[in-house]
Amino acid sequence: MYSRRELKQKARQALKKHYFIFVLICLIAWFLGSSGGGSTKRENAADTSVQTTDSELAASGTTTLNTGFQGILEGKSMEKFFSGLMEAGLEKIGSSTEEFAGTTRGVFASVANEIASGSLVETIVSGIVSLTGANSILLMLVILLGFALLLLVWFYVSNVYRAISARMFLEGRTYEEVPVHRFLFFYRIRKWTNVAFIMLRCTIYQMLWMLTIVGGVIKSYSYRLVPYIAAENPGISSKDAIALSRKMMDGHKWECFVLHLTFIGWNILNTLTLGITGKLYSDPYRQATFAEYYAYVRGLAKQNSVEGIDMLNDTYLFEKADRMDLLYAYEKEIDAIGEPKPPKKVRKGIAGFIADVFGVTFVNDKTEQEYDEFMARRETYMSLRGEMSGKAYPVRLGPHQPKQKQKKFRGIYCERHYSIWSMIMLFFIFAFIGWVWEVSLHLVSDGEFVNRGVLHGPWLPIYGTGGVLILVVLNKLRSKPIAEFCATIVLCGCVEYFTAWYLEATHGGQKWWDYSGYFLNLHGRICAEGLLVFGLGGMAIVYVAAPFLDNFLRRIKMQIIIPLCVVLLAVYCGDQIYSGKHPNTGKGITDYAAQLPDPSGSSAWTRRTL
Repeated sequence: MYSRRELKQKARQALKKHYFIFVLICLIAWFLGSSGGGSTKRENAADTSVQTTDSELAASGTTTLNTGFQGILEGKSMEKFFSGLMEAGLEKIGSSTEEFAGTTRGVFASVANEIASGSLVETIVSGIVSLTGANSILLMLVILLGFALLLLVWFYVSNVYRAISARMFLEGRTYEEVPVHRFLFFYRIRKWTNVAFIMLRCTIYQMLWMLTIVGGVIKSYSYRLVPYIAAENPGISSKDAIALSRKMMDGHKWECFVLHLTFIGWNILNTLTLGITGKLYSDPYRQATFAEYYAYVRGLAKQNSVEGIDMLNDTYLFEKADRMDLLYAYEKEIDAIGEPKPPKKVRKGIAGFIADVFGVTFVNDKTEQEYDEFMARRETYMSLRGEMSGKAYPVRLGPHQPKQKQKKFRGIYCERHYSIWSMIMLFFIFAFIGWVWEVSLHLVSDGEFVNRGVLHGPWLPIYGTGGVLILVVLNKLRSKPIAEFCATIVLCGCVEYFTAWYLEATHGGQKWWDYSGYFLNLHGRICAEGLLVFGLGGMAIVYVAAPFLDNFLRRIKMQIIIPLCVVLLAVYCGDQIYSGKHPNTGKGITDYAAQLPDPSGSSAWTRRTL
């Protein structure tokens, strides 16, 4: 028997058990939604903070489409059509992100935002507008490359994250532990791309249905379970996932709609507190509630033998395994690994102090290799022990097994030592990725190439410096994710503030970024939103990006990586010297004084220019 009270009570219990990890999941979702949805907005965008209902949203979008097509028939330019489409119709959609991201606006915004239009549709429209305004083939090709990069990031990250978050909330309702490495579950079982296509197909269907206004609202509930179905069975086809969601939601759409309405009070409180209560409580509470709702609907579908329900066969995602089954599945493997023993040789002296405190080594000798083997083995051992105890989801008993050879112990483990050469390469990799990302955003949104940053080379040092400082200065906190997150915010806040102060002091008050007008900003140099994004980015670097990249860097021979680092450092130092006298300035780089802060909630991460 369905009871919203019992459903929410179970959700609160799950949230109490996993408060910090659930909040982190929703914060990452907010970041992906805001960076995708707002990042391509123009800096001078009009205020989009007006509350909008689903009917108004759909009506405005349809009216804009109809008006736009009529304009084309009357001979108006394609550029004006798409510009009008973005400003009048999609601007409202882009003003809020998906319901799972926790930044919904208006009473029924969760329905309209179900298609993640803030990130996908607006990026597409911005790209088309820029392409139509390009005055050369070369510029058009460059814009296409930037456009392709943004879509690729959306497809493989923002798009898939809906299913990732669903998976983690489902595990949290059953188990006492939800390991951080579960963010990479689809990667470990080699189903990441398949899940991306499932979510892409669902998004396209919902986008098309949104054009019919009423159909868009109804179908948003028909497809409501697709992320959860993909989370339970990442190997299912996109067609089957959508069809199964429709069948399971048959007769439950109104019920789910009413469940959405019960969060009206939380939405209002979230608005009154400028989103604070949402990010700290109501967003994870909402997600936990819909995880419970999926389990309820799934149970009914099993009872009624709904066609295709056999494809949902991850039993231990909803109930704990028998103790004997766990012992049989894990005992031999754990015994084969053996409880890791610390290496006999320990590095001493200054080198030992630097390795222990900062996690950096200068030589990759036998001592370092033994330490690396110990840390990798220990992480694998602790993970298996947690699953065998029944406190975490037993991957070995699930229908999808990791495609990873445990003998090599080369997982993405965070408690490791980085060589000085890996650190140098990580600095340039992060700096280059930041540069490419910001250049691509500017290409798609404004249709022109802008060499972002105070330097002239293809790098933004604040990305590289921040990443390396997080790894080095906060090395001792890697085993404590919550402390790591808070310390990252403080560290990055200090770096950003004093960097901004130094640039202004040495360049006659010239600003390379300005957060004046943002919520909780300090002299326009840092703001709460930007620091929160830095905290999330730091977590991604420490627990995913840096270990992943380091695994590849370790394979490069010393005869190659050392000269490469020397050359990069020489070129970089030359750029620093030249830019000290002739800094990179101009339109799209230092023209913030004449611009208003983006009121749409665009991520501060996209405003980084140093």
